[in-house]
Amino acid sequence: MHSLHWAWGYLRKYRTRIILGLLLALVVSAMNMLNPYLAGKIVDKVMYGHQKNLLWKLLLLMIGFTFIRTAVRYGYQMMFEKLSQNVIFTMREHLYGRLHQLDFSFYDQTKTGDIMARMTGDLEAVRHFTAWTIYMIFENAMILIFAVCFMFYIHPPLALAMLVVTPVIGFFAYKLTYAVRPTFTEIRNQFARLNSVVQENISGNRVVKAFAKEDYEIEKFSVENEAFKVKNLESAKIWEKYLPVLDSLAGVLTVVMILVGGIMVIRGSLTFGELVTFNSLIWALSNPMRMAGWLLNDVQRFIASAEKVEDLFITKPKIKNQGQIIDIKRFKGIVEFDHVNFSYGDGPVLKDIRFKIKPGQTLAIIGPTGAGKSTLVNLLSRFYDADSGDVKVDGVNVKEWDLHKLREGMAMVMQDIFLFSDTIEGNIAYGNPYASLETVQSAAKMAEAHDFIAGLPEGYETIVGERGVGLSGGQRQRIALARAILKDPAILILDDTTLAVDMETEVKIQTTLKSIQQNKSCFIIAHRISSVKEADLILVMNNGKIIERGKHEELLKKKGYYFNVYKNQYGNFDHKLHGQEVI
Repeated sequence: MHSLHWAWGYLRKYRTRIILGLLLALVVSAMNMLNPYLAGKIVDKVMYGHQKNLLWKLLLLMIGFTFIRTAVRYGYQMMFEKLSQNVIFTMREHLYGRLHQLDFSFYDQTKTGDIMARMTGDLEAVRHFTAWTIYMIFENAMILIFAVCFMFYIHPPLALAMLVVTPVIGFFAYKLTYAVRPTFTEIRNQFARLNSVVQENISGNRVVKAFAKEDYEIEKFSVENEAFKVKNLESAKIWEKYLPVLDSLAGVLTVVMILVGGIMVIRGSLTFGELVTFNSLIWALSNPMRMAGWLLNDVQRFIASAEKVEDLFITKPKIKNQGQIIDIKRFKGIVEFDHVNFSYGDGPVLKDIRFKIKPGQTLAIIGPTGAGKSTLVNLLSRFYDADSGDVKVDGVNVKEWDLHKLREGMAMVMQDIFLFSDTIEGNIAYGNPYASLETVQSAAKMAEAHDFIAGLPEGYETIVGERGVGLSGGQRQRIALARAILKDPAILILDDTTLAVDMETEVKIQTTLKSIQQNKSCFIIAHRISSVKEADLILVMNNGKIIERGKHEELLKKKGYYFNVYKNQYGNFDHKLHGQEVI
């Protein structure tokens, strides 16, 4: 019932339309009783009463009622369909907006396939319930009530005899609902797992082919696909158990009508026309009973899907504006980490991190894989919050800044370069969509990307494939760097930005960065000494700690970790340092 209450929150604004639609369904349900009644009158008045002049009048009434009933039913069916599309449009908009509000920790724990299942299959189940199931439940209930009332009006004893079976049907319908509900939740969860496997393999198809693991991935898909089939068959077995019983009990109504009604006609307590009317109304008793199972099926599917969609709606972001926030047009870019500690839950990642840089300065961070370098800048952008200590921008804890303004004042080139399926110009201008082509080209030149872009057949109008497919790693990095430069942030964060470019291009990029960072705080995360040696402050990290700090010359004089890395021409951090293996 909680899912219905949640869905009503979206349906409430259309309640006038819903009430009108249900009233029209009520009219149609009542009109369904007219043709059986007129059929009985034709038998009694025309065939047995020899009032042949009534035949055409009654036939025309039957045709007219059929036409009106069909037109009205079509009208409210379209009304509910349009209503459902409006509701799902709003739900999808809100759901997509919520996905953008949720922070990294949610995406760390939730598979993309599960999110896609909620955005597609689950929302479709909600739409189907709104567009069809609501009025069908009401319509069938009203047809059943009108049929029972009409039967009692015509002949109470025969109506009572036919209703003896009804409580038994209701009992089995309830048993079906109770038994089948858990299977829908299991089907929905398995569908999400199947969806995740498909999404993951489509995204990683190049890796699959590179390692010749097609057979392995097909087998992995087959396992999940088989599990999905089994879950559906388990649900089908429950239907196989109860539906024949429900159908058989509904069919008993015909037997009761023929047996009891025939005896009453023979005894003269029931006219043949009234028996014909009862025979015509059997569908009004049996069809709702048969439909009850299918409608309960739809209700249970709706509940299972709505719970998943609602769960996403009520998920609250952990990273959000708190209390009084600071909102200014642009901050200066003074960054300070004051005894910062952070863990992901399975152990500490950063331990007692302390440093401070000012606009115009460059902070470089080096260290082996897993040292906590990227995590450090993620705390600065408030993708995560520190467990203890203060991360400050312009002397103010980042938690006190308006979250949108905080990130708007930064630009980050991440390790995992993501380019949208858009033109190269659109990707570079992502942070400033109103930038002119000249501005975009200027940023591309600074990132040493202009020459290769200009060499493409369509230049800046070239459509980038999904995630930048079709471009080399170095080309993607330079486009991402141009995107960050164009934004003109107060804080520029470069996470392994030059890893995939050649040394000559790296030197050019470094020269460009020097020319634009006079009023910016610049963070450089790198593995190459050549990328960090000009920095104002270099932090050497290992196991979440800063083990060395200083300028290039100072660190070389210490003859420690940094010096040993410097001796390694390729900047490889996975090596032995002072006889100890660095992992």
